[in-house]
Parts: sequence; C-alpha cells; structure tokens
Amino acid sequence: MTARVKYIEGIQLLGESGSGHTVVMDGSPEVGGRNMGVRPMELFLIGLGGCASIDVLSILRKGRHAVNDCQVAIQGERAEEDPKVYLAITMHFTVTGKDIPSKAVERAIQLSEEKYCSAAAMLAKTATIRTSFEIVEQP
Repeated sequence: MTARVKYIEGIQLLGESGSGHTVVMDGSPEVGGRNMGVRPMELFLIGLGGCASIDVLSILRKGRHAVNDCQVAIQGERAEEDPKVYLAITMHFTVTGKDIPSKAVERAIQLSEEKYCSAAAMLAKTATIRTSFEIVEQP
C-alpha cells in the first residue's frame, strides 16, 4: 500500500492514494490554513469509520441479513499536550434494514473491533474505543 502527500499552498495539501484517489487536507486559520480541506487527524476517524463499516456490512450480508444502510457517528477525544493522540473514541452505528437481529449487529461490531479492523487495532494502542448501535427497521 502506498500514498503520497503533495504541497498545494499555505498549509493545504493533497493526499494521493496508491489506488488513485485524492483528498484535500488543510488546517484552521489559527495554524495558517484556510479551512479548505479535512484535517489530517480527522482522516484517522474517517478511516476508522470506513474500515469498521465495511466489516459490519460484510459480516451482516454474509449472514444473509437485509441491510440497506450503515452509518457510524464517531467522536474522538485527544490528549491536551503534544503529541495529541486520540485517548478515547466513541462509535455509534445506525444499521437500517429488515428484521436484523440485534445479536447479529452486536456480533458484527465485535468481530470488526477485535479481529478484522486494522484501523481499530492501531488506534486501540492509545485510545479506548467504545461502540454502540441502533437498528432502524425498514418495512
């Protein structure tokens, strides 16, 4: 896996993935940015949410559950002093579908966190990760 970060201007940067995708990063005006892109530390939370969501969706679909949507709201608390690592992260999954048992969602999240999600495994070295979920029944 490869990536490259390229300077644009100010402190704005362009991240390029080895798979050919890009993301614009920038900082707040307080640190010299123009607030024109995602913060690099926010990308950690987005990556965690994406990694876990792919796992949860895959696990539930392999169990033949009718999942139509999966969203995860993520909140991270960082250390006050440098390096400002994540100390605590909460993830709340909202899974939408028909007749999805709560035990199946609970197990999918657990498997993601404990076995499959590389992002969770890395972030768990400094942060306590807490998860919760709700199921939205779709007719």
